[in-house]
Amino acid sequence: MATYKKKDKVAKQIRKDQAKIDSESTTKEVFEGLDSGANKAEEWILKNQKTILIIIGAILVSVLAYMAYMRYVQEPAEVQAANELAYPKSYFDQAQSNSVVTDSLYTLALDGADGKYGLLDVADKYNSTKAGNLAKYYAGLSYMKLSDYKNAIKYLDDFSSDDMMLAPIAKGAIGDAFTNIDQFKEALDYYEQAANLNTNDYTTPMFLAKAATSALAIGENKKALALYTRIKDEYSSSEAAKDIEGKINQAKYAIK
Repeated sequence: MATYKKKDKVAKQIRKDQAKIDSESTTKEVFEGLDSGANKAEEWILKNQKTILIIIGAILVSVLAYMAYMRYVQEPAEVQAANELAYPKSYFDQAQSNSVVTDSLYTLALDGADGKYGLLDVADKYNSTKAGNLAKYYAGLSYMKLSDYKNAIKYLDDFSSDDMMLAPIAKGAIGDAFTNIDQFKEALDYYEQAANLNTNDYTTPMFLAKAATSALAIGENKKALALYTRIKDEYSSSEAAKDIEGKINQAKYAIK
């Protein structure tokens, strides 16, 4: 029995030694592989260092050029555009709060006066600025008031904003413009965009109601029913929900 135990002990030691050798061999292979990979990476970098330096240089030049553009071109343009917008905006504001001679005020806002830029000039000359973008919005609303719906659509559609109120109101105004030229399909599309652009208790039910009216005008009665039902279910306390049952019944009757 002692002999077998001795043999077992020897065999275990041999296996242990072999495992250690295998482990050391594997570790050695791993490090050799890493060294080989590092050497190859070094060789590739040395071989392509000129190209790498050119790419890094181009990136740095682009970043510096962008920073210089923003500081010396874009920022001064933003300030100048805001100053130029102030003059026609004052006419626009007067027209908004005035019950008479509004047409002439909106025209002055659009075209400018006394050598000063109007909204159209600011929108054109400072197109890439925030003030230039706002000028498009005010120009679109001015054209709406002057019943020039095609130009209203043009300027409002070119206006872009992330503002929670301006964005849906601009889209909804485009819907109003299309409604005024009897293009109810297009009006419906813009009203739905306006309703869903920023869901809230004011603009959303208002534009859902307008969308439903447009849908009825082009025979999309099921859509109109769905829109009215949404107002009832989600915005029951809104102005648009007044007589909502009657509007729902109107849509249901139109479906039959």
